[in-house]
Amino acid sequence: MLQSIADTLKTHRWLAFLVLGVLALLFAVWGAYGVVTLNFNSSSYGLKVNGEEVSAQTLNNAWQQSQAQLTQQLHGAQLSAVQKTTLQRQLMDQYVRQTLLRQRAQQQGFRASDADVAAAYRSEPAFQVDGKFDPRAARAALAQAGMTPQAYEADRRQALQTAQLSEGIEISDFLTPTEMSRIYALENEQRQVRFALLPASHYADAVKIDDASIAAWYHSHQSDYMSPESVDLQYAQLRLDHVASQVKVTPEQLQAYYQKNKSHYSQPEKRHAHHILIPIAAPKDAKADAAALDKARQVLAQLKAGKNFGALARKYSSDPGSAAHGGDLGWAERDAYVPAFANALFSMKVGQVSQPVKTQFGYHIIRLDGIEPAHVPSLDEVHAQVLAQYRRDQAASLFGDRQDQLQQALDSGTTNDVAALVKQFGLSGGEIKDFTRTSGGAPLGSKPELITAVFSDDALTGGRIEGPVALADDRIVIFKVLAHHLPAPQPIASVHDEIVAAITESESTAAAKAAADAAVKRLQGGASFDAVAKSLDVSAAPAAYIGRSDPQVPVQVRDAAFTAPQPVGGKPVYRDLALDDGGAALLAVSAVKPGTLGTNSKNDEQLVDQYMQRDRDGELAAYLQEMARRSHIVRNPSVFQ
Repeated sequence: MLQSIADTLKTHRWLAFLVLGVLALLFAVWGAYGVVTLNFNSSSYGLKVNGEEVSAQTLNNAWQQSQAQLTQQLHGAQLSAVQKTTLQRQLMDQYVRQTLLRQRAQQQGFRASDADVAAAYRSEPAFQVDGKFDPRAARAALAQAGMTPQAYEADRRQALQTAQLSEGIEISDFLTPTEMSRIYALENEQRQVRFALLPASHYADAVKIDDASIAAWYHSHQSDYMSPESVDLQYAQLRLDHVASQVKVTPEQLQAYYQKNKSHYSQPEKRHAHHILIPIAAPKDAKADAAALDKARQVLAQLKAGKNFGALARKYSSDPGSAAHGGDLGWAERDAYVPAFANALFSMKVGQVSQPVKTQFGYHIIRLDGIEPAHVPSLDEVHAQVLAQYRRDQAASLFGDRQDQLQQALDSGTTNDVAALVKQFGLSGGEIKDFTRTSGGAPLGSKPELITAVFSDDALTGGRIEGPVALADDRIVIFKVLAHHLPAPQPIASVHDEIVAAITESESTAAAKAAADAAVKRLQGGASFDAVAKSLDVSAAPAAYIGRSDPQVPVQVRDAAFTAPQPVGGKPVYRDLALDDGGAALLAVSAVKPGTLGTNSKNDEQLVDQYMQRDRDGELAAYLQEMARRSHIVRNPSVFQ
């Protein structure tokens, strides 16, 4: 997110929806870092770029969030010390790049006009209601983030300036015709392959498992059988529905609210109709139109002669939704129908049958069966609905006020008693045993922002109330960690079945791979693919040309086919491979057809876009790398300790 907003939000990390996103600079290699000074003194700064500081708190907040998300992606597996160091270095690199780009944009005189900033402000999704900019929504969202509109606009202006520089660098890139031809040749290349899959299940019966092998597997794979890291959590929630239930309403207040919003409860006129739809075979053909109209008139004549409307609808109508029900359309308002149909229906009298009415669907014969006049219900009629809406409206304001008061109480540090806050602010509270880093815990769920906050160093070691964290737009939570449980080995008995399944899959896959390896040697010795497949008791489709993204071929097999060397002298290239989901594959690559422009025009356009973006990212990476080389960058190596 925009850096200064990240600093401002602090404990309101859950309001990241306000920010349009981090400038994504994806580089394969970062290279030299300019003049880098390592300062081992304790400091509040985490990073200095040409004298400009990035606070230690900013970097640590970003690290806590990314660490929690990574742990979730790894299904609870803990990052190693080397992985942590690498990822922390990459995080600092991101802030270096971000800061350098912003500094350069300012030095080069890039500017964003007031009109551009205003347009960006008004288009922010968090400030929209029903797809339109709403000043009240903007003020409320910014107030919840602890920001002023002026501060937000300043950050948006800065982001627009930076974007002008980065986009200017990127759009200067181009691809030569020779480069394009090479891209098409590689990416549109096709290879003739034949393959057979050797399922692990074919070899599972031969796997022998005893207590000793189970114990050996358990001890050699103990990291796979650890209990997840968890905490015991005390929490309290501020919920909009709970606040709404506490709103006191007088009859006078409700009456005034009803009068002000009466139009919201009005019920427009409804009509009940049947119809018969005669389609036009070719809408732009005058003869087809005339034929459909003639048929509609014939059906109308049968109605006038006394035939049953429902029977004729079932026989002639092409409307799939109503024909089987005798053409019944039920009760509906005017805007439920296309204009021509609505105009006819709402000008008819009850019992009347219309002349054929043309719409884009064909010719309709309409019968009006009933009218429910427009109605403005009294307060008594919609009392429950009005009361609920009044309470929601009042609660929205109270919710924000109570949230601010709760935040002030937390910031003041005057209490560390969750139960006292529950009573003071009318919250709902409770405790959760074993709230895990991987899946959270009911009733709070597993929102990443919550897990990040719960497993932050401050929460785990501080013994203080943390938050608030938004679980939804109308629900926030504060919490205190009561106990922290590190991952521990699960008893072998509790994971016995998992171990047996893992050993079976591992050994049967190894057996399948060994069989495939032996099969390759037979193929290379001159045996036919059909004979080898038959001896393995598997089938293989005939050889066929496939592309790099052919969905009919397993991904691993397809990748192996396109990484194998090209056949020479008409002799196929054979490969065997173990499959990630168990079993093995046997592969033959017998021919290669280079790709050309036009094989797939849509794919060619995508290829151009992909390679252009790759080259543009490279241009921007090189630009930033040179800026870094010429810059003075000071890193605090103890910032994450």
